[in-house]
Amino acid sequence: MVMDDPVSILRCTNKVFLAELLEAHGVPRPRTLILRRETLLDVEAVIPYPVVLKIPEGSFSRGVFKAADRPELRRIASRLFRESDLILAQEYLYTEYDWRIGILGRRPLYACRYYMSRDHWQIVRHRADGGRDEGGFATVAVEDAPAEVVDVALRAANLIGDGLYGVDVKATVRGALVIEVNDNPNLDAGVEDKVLGTGLYRAILLEIASRLERQCQPRQTPRGAD
Repeated sequence: MVMDDPVSILRCTNKVFLAELLEAHGVPRPRTLILRRETLLDVEAVIPYPVVLKIPEGSFSRGVFKAADRPELRRIASRLFRESDLILAQEYLYTEYDWRIGILGRRPLYACRYYMSRDHWQIVRHRADGGRDEGGFATVAVEDAPAEVVDVALRAANLIGDGLYGVDVKATVRGALVIEVNDNPNLDAGVEDKVLGTGLYRAILLEIASRLERQCQPRQTPRGAD
C-alpha cells in the first residue's frame, strides 16, 4: 500500500491527460488547448495574449513560460516541441496568490495561499544562476477558505483517486478555477502544517494505518462456495 500510488502519479504528472480529464467532467479551469507543431497558431483564435505554455511533465514552475505575442509564442513553442510532441496553452490569469487545498482520502486536509514571487508572475522564480526565489504563504483552517475553492478542489482530486493530493486553484472573477492536481504535494514544517501542527501528520498516519488494516483483513469466502 502506498499513498502516492502509480495511477495517481500517471494521472497527475501528465498535464495533457489532466487537462482532458478536467474538461470531460466539467471542472472549471482556465481556457486550455493541447497543441501540436502544426496547430500552434490555433491558440490565437481561443486565448488572447499573453499565453501560458507548458510541457506535459513540468513541475515546480519549470517548463512553464509566458508568451506576450506571436514571435514569442513561436520561439518558446519551438523550444518546448524539442522535448514533447504536445504542449499546453493556457490563458494567463494573474492573481496575487494561488490556493493549495490538500486532499486526503477524498476529504480536505489543509488550505494554504501561495503568493507569487516578488516582481514575478509565478510562485517560484527560477534565476539564470540556478537559484530560485519563492513567494510567501498564508495557511488557514479549511473552514476559513472559500467554500467554492474547496469544493472545486475536491471535484478535481476525486477524479484522480483517494490518495494525498494538493490541488492548485485560482480564485477569479469567473469563480474558482483549477490549475492542476499534484500527486506529491509539499508538506513543509511551518507551512502546510501551520494550522494543524502535528495533527496534519497524525491524520496522514491514521489514514495509512486504516488502509493497512483494511488490506490485512482476511477475505471472507462467499456462502456456498467450494
